[in-house]
Amino acid sequence: MAAINGEKDIQQLLQLARLYDVEVTSYGKNGIPQQAEPQSLLAVLRALGAPVAGMGDVPEAIRHRRKEQRQRCLEPVVVAWEGELTGTPLNLPANCAEGPADCCLMLETGDECRWYCDLSSLPVLQAERVDGNDYVVKQLVLPPKLPFGYHRLILAHPGCKSETLVISAPRRLYILPPGAEGRIWGVFIPLYALHSGKSWGSGDFTDLETLVHWVQELGAGTVGSLPLLASFLDEPFEPSPYSPVSRLFWNEFYLDVTKVPELLQSAEAQALLSSPVYQQEIEALRAAPLVDYRRGMAVKRGILEHLARSFFARDSTRQEELHRWLTANPAALDYARFRAVVEQQRAGWPAWPERMRDGMLQEGDYSPDAARYHLYVQWLAHEQLRAVAAQARQGGVGLYLDLPLGVHGAGYDTWRERSAFALEASSGAPPDLFFSEGQDWGMPPLHPERIREQGYRYYIACLRNHFQHAGILRIDHVMGLHRLFWVPRGLTAREGVYVHYRAEEFYAILALESTRYKTVVVGEDLGTVPDYVRPTMAQHGVYGMYVLPFEFTHDPQHVLRPVPSATLACLNTHDMRSFAYFWENRNAEEGTDLLNFLHRLGWLDPYQNRAEAVLQACLAYLAASPARILLVNLEDLWLEKAPQNAPDLKGYPNWRRKARYSLEVFTSIPEITEKLQEIDRLRSSR
Repeated sequence: MAAINGEKDIQQLLQLARLYDVEVTSYGKNGIPQQAEPQSLLAVLRALGAPVAGMGDVPEAIRHRRKEQRQRCLEPVVVAWEGELTGTPLNLPANCAEGPADCCLMLETGDECRWYCDLSSLPVLQAERVDGNDYVVKQLVLPPKLPFGYHRLILAHPGCKSETLVISAPRRLYILPPGAEGRIWGVFIPLYALHSGKSWGSGDFTDLETLVHWVQELGAGTVGSLPLLASFLDEPFEPSPYSPVSRLFWNEFYLDVTKVPELLQSAEAQALLSSPVYQQEIEALRAAPLVDYRRGMAVKRGILEHLARSFFARDSTRQEELHRWLTANPAALDYARFRAVVEQQRAGWPAWPERMRDGMLQEGDYSPDAARYHLYVQWLAHEQLRAVAAQARQGGVGLYLDLPLGVHGAGYDTWRERSAFALEASSGAPPDLFFSEGQDWGMPPLHPERIREQGYRYYIACLRNHFQHAGILRIDHVMGLHRLFWVPRGLTAREGVYVHYRAEEFYAILALESTRYKTVVVGEDLGTVPDYVRPTMAQHGVYGMYVLPFEFTHDPQHVLRPVPSATLACLNTHDMRSFAYFWENRNAEEGTDLLNFLHRLGWLDPYQNRAEAVLQACLAYLAASPARILLVNLEDLWLEKAPQNAPDLKGYPNWRRKARYSLEVFTSIPEITEKLQEIDRLRSSR
């Protein structure tokens, strides 16, 4: 790196960072803000594509960036809230800022609207000289009241030809109806932890459907789980639901093999399934205290491979159904080939030969049988999840699904949608009181400019993949719509900085898609939340989260912050300790204040401090609150102490612990049913 020659160099570097929407602040070991180090800013700028090998390149990089911005006639994306776009900035060379321009608005429906615009009549917003050239910014006016949808605006003029995506969207997302009908409750449990006497050592889609039936009979409106997306379960191996292979495809690990229609037609599969060795293996999986992903997937695959061969061996109406699905989901074939190559290479795509890394696959790169298998199981997963989702919608709001922040760096999405990601960085979090060194989550962040140039194609596809099955969708780390903490490759999390995104465009996409699918969106707004995030969420109808242990005020008269209506209320999340653990290890002062608070409100009898009584009181308090959604962790109902995920405990079996009780057992425990019935009564009566 070139030497830094005083304050001028620093100021120029800060100027360049701001031109790329990079925050120039970093955070010390205790989370205290301070000016970012030059090496951090340079590394993030390089990850964004800025031409800066060192400090000596900064002045030219500034000129390059400013020229680049001015030579862009139209922004790649503009938002028309409620169909109204009073004006959009139009960048023009000063000597080409007059005369007629040909405008064409191509609507999502295929209809076109054409008109000529006299550029000399447009108001001037700004004039600027960049690198010896004069530019003006004028305001281009579009036709009023556009229909909702994704439209293309094309402008042609001797000075420029440009195209932009116009997102015409309602200002607010789909929300629950007012009144008691819109005050719903549901239960939460990770699907891998849910298990029954019929499933093979972990939960499956049939278990999920059974749970949906049971809680719907008790009055619940939703059932929630962790992300159900495709994972690497062999080589590579990464079972974390928050590091999926793709946000576009589902995890075949959750298939109920016994419900696949082809099982009735495959004598080989039936013989294998009924063999003593196979039955012993399934029983061993059921008896194990932890979920064994490798072994469990291998057992299911042994049967599914037979079913796939049987399925593709002859024409059938089922094959016609798959082809119709494939027509609507053409990327599934590409994904299947990708997974087949991973198996042949036994490695993610960064370790492949160059041609294959670059997205060019040929015959011989993978086993055709493996590709057909992965295509088949994706279709099965879609079918089984769709059936569960239909049942959940029929008797309530629908499934509560979870969209993770990112994807595995060696997974399908980063391979096929490479330009959408900044592969030289990973997302994370700055140092704070809990993680003094910060956090590096290891997942490449979306590139804020290239996703705009793509018209958010990938992000929209991820949303639609979830919205088609979800009544409620949780957006992991919703602050990432506004800004995301980047850790450049080779640096530590303490050296990361924030990069900003176009939040308005994300919210417009969410509003348009959620209203089309009638899906409620909950933003996970925990941790470091800038002041502007929650007001923006409220403005657009994104529900926040009210997690009781985080809501203490340290005021004995007002122990907990009031529960807002536009929230999902709960006692904990998958990253937190259970309620029983929280109560057993409570701060003495906060515990006393909470007991007094619950007693004053009539939810707790005097002198009661047993965990079960306090749990019921806390649930009653949340159930009676104005929160639109109450989510109850099923494991809290039997006072489970062990967490599902403990990132701070080295060696802990994260994402593997089965629920203490099977589905058949906990649904037959009267005390659990009674707790949920009381929640339903409180939710319905206020």
